[in-house]
Amino acid sequence: MRKVSALVLGMSLIAASAAWAGDGQKGDASLTASVKSALISNKATKANQINVETADGVVQLSGFVDSAAAKQAAMTTAKNVEGVKDVQNKLLIRDANRSTGEAVDDGVIAAKLKAQILGKEGLGTAADVNVEVNSGVVELSGFVPTADQKVKAGDIARSINGVKDVKNNISLKAKS
Repeated sequence: MRKVSALVLGMSLIAASAAWAGDGQKGDASLTASVKSALISNKATKANQINVETADGVVQLSGFVDSAAAKQAAMTTAKNVEGVKDVQNKLLIRDANRSTGEAVDDGVIAAKLKAQILGKEGLGTAADVNVEVNSGVVELSGFVPTADQKVKAGDIARSINGVKDVKNNISLKAKS
């Protein structure tokens, strides 16, 4: 696991240095890489539990973490990265009592939902919408261009068998 973390950190640093814009501002890809690297370096956060998306300098954290302390640590870490304009902390606390069967069901729900999102026209790419599932609760996050796309993703999630609740934390991309 340490080798993987070191590899991810190294790749993130390379991406961050390559994506630095000439005007002294970090680009979104660079900010995402820098935040992810900072999360990896922080022992209070489990970076593999946290999705990081960036649009126009605004960083969105999403996924399921183990505790309120981990959620706060991730927020503080992201805010302290140079170039971050704002942080949207959409992290949810994981259900600690989830059974193995529920974890398998969550994986099936996530796979079905990702496949349906990918297959819907007008919803952007699957990379625009992050899907996390914990005990049947679906969290959608990421950035899409229109409110209609956000609503459509939520509707698709609600249509999947086994979904208990949907937290639609998708944000709209700022219009240029």
